[in-house]
Amino acid sequence: MRLYELMVIFPLEEDLHRSGREQILADLAANGAEIEKTDELGDRELAYEVKKQRRGKYVLFTLKLDPAKVSTLDRIFKLNANLLKYLFKKIE
Repeated sequence: MRLYELMVIFPLEEDLHRSGREQILADLAANGAEIEKTDELGDRELAYEVKKQRRGKYVLFTLKLDPAKVSTLDRIFKLNANLLKYLFKKIE
């Protein structure tokens, strides 16, 4: 198990944000991730337009995860329509 940071950008609409967040948490739990910390970073302007959105809600997850599961989660997150963007970063 390694430590990772997962930055996720959700749409501003509350129902999309809530359902997207629930789906992320379910996918992480299904793949054996242990969430250490969750930081709500609030609404921010995006650097460029993503899925016709100029603003998004940022959430930072700190988690422990098996490195082999990162590619699996990457494929799952690409199919989630309630996410604007996401990024995994390994913590040294």
